[in-house]
Amino acid sequence: SELPAVIRFSFRKDTEFKYTAADLLIVLNEQVPIDNREQWKSIHELHQVCPGEKSKTYAYVEEHWAEDEFFGYQLLNGINPMMIKLCSTLPENLPVTEDMVKGLLGDSTLEQEMQKRNIFLCDYKILEGLNGNKVLGKKQYLTAPLCLLYSNPEGKMLPLAIQLGQKPGADNPIFLPTDTENDWLLAKIYVRAAEFSVHEVEFHLLRTHLLCEVFTVATLRHLASPHPLFKLLYPHTRYTLQISIMARNLLISKTGVITLYSGIGGKTLPELLSRATASLTYSSLCLPENIRERGLETVPNYYYRDDGIKLWNIINKYVGGVLQYYYKSDEDVQKDTELQQWIMEIFKHGFLLNKSTGIPESFQTVVDLVKFVTMVIFTASAQHAAVNNGQFEFGGWMPNYPSALGKPPPKEKGQTTETTILQTLPNKSTTENSMAVVKLLSTQSTDFHALGNFPDELFDEEVPCNAIKEFQKDLKALEATIEQRNATIALPYVYLLPKYIENSVAI
Repeated sequence: SELPAVIRFSFRKDTEFKYTAADLLIVLNEQVPIDNREQWKSIHELHQVCPGEKSKTYAYVEEHWAEDEFFGYQLLNGINPMMIKLCSTLPENLPVTEDMVKGLLGDSTLEQEMQKRNIFLCDYKILEGLNGNKVLGKKQYLTAPLCLLYSNPEGKMLPLAIQLGQKPGADNPIFLPTDTENDWLLAKIYVRAAEFSVHEVEFHLLRTHLLCEVFTVATLRHLASPHPLFKLLYPHTRYTLQISIMARNLLISKTGVITLYSGIGGKTLPELLSRATASLTYSSLCLPENIRERGLETVPNYYYRDDGIKLWNIINKYVGGVLQYYYKSDEDVQKDTELQQWIMEIFKHGFLLNKSTGIPESFQTVVDLVKFVTMVIFTASAQHAAVNNGQFEFGGWMPNYPSALGKPPPKEKGQTTETTILQTLPNKSTTENSMAVVKLLSTQSTDFHALGNFPDELFDEEVPCNAIKEFQKDLKALEATIEQRNATIALPYVYLLPKYIENSVAI
């Protein structure tokens, strides 16, 4: 059955979405036929393909994608700032020695830099053992890399070592910046392909779209329209159900683009989704706790953290201002049966009754309620913007974000050539289809409600109305602060600018 009209796309949004999708394929097909299965002959050839004008960020990525400094920067401020964590002790399965990194840490040692909290790790073990999908009849390869990084005295995050599999051994070498240029570049490409899989399935699909679908259904099912929590959350459910249904049909169905053109598609995707769901925790969804757990409180130039924490606090202040007006005591929270049914539905269908997630089964205090609702609104707005809006700018340039890799990872050093790299990267058809998808998912509709912009005036009491005005004022002040900061850096971080954040998961 169809969605009720009140929660479907508007005519304008529906028309724009379909037009954009069709136009992208037409433009790309004119540049290179969309069904062309040839491999790219050179990286230079790729520069000729782009559906539309290149933004400054896209051009920056295109120019700097192969550089170590940009590789590390992306793990902090790219489309997936969620993987990197502090490394205080080397994992047993990553046997990097002092000799391997000698000279890469100045006069210091790896042990000394770990003690100074300057060594970081991205571990893609969630991908271990997954079989790559077949794309256009050809097997693709997934790896589960470990990537060690160093935050140097200039505040640059630089890759130190990459191991492409979880089990160390002679056939699983540790690649280093001192290796040949092609060996090192190909190792980084495998990490970027792992980023595609983990970002799109875990941090984008699961942790924003699917969770917000659960929040939306629970809100519509259990909270009557006069309920204060319904009024607070309703703007943050706009279009979420329709975009999630479209994602299933257009991306991960049997004929979906992810299924047909990515290494993580097909039977492998539900397995990764299952693993990612099993790893969900409440604390990982609450940004201040997430940052502490990953040990990233003081790492320099982490703009996602800086802007995100400020947004979290602004949302938390707004949510508290509204809910504390209606819930004067913890007893008021405990006696609200609609509220308790709402959180139980989320615990049951979003977190599968798994108590180890830390998700509450019920609310006992006003403080607990305010924190949870802050997480819901932050996830639907700011977090989705952070992992969605830069997909084309950071992922449209295919070598920086390959959806599939057609050759197994190298088992020894010194064998990789430019031809090897080109044969490993996606072919022309896969490139163009993937490029079209990330462009479509990053294109803002004109039917857009920025965070804090609530055209439907659902509240009429003075206190919540004033809380909304204060919320909007705080967002404006943050916007000015971010733009002032961005004016001083080479690559501005814009994905958490309030004016670019939508109230809900709507694309």
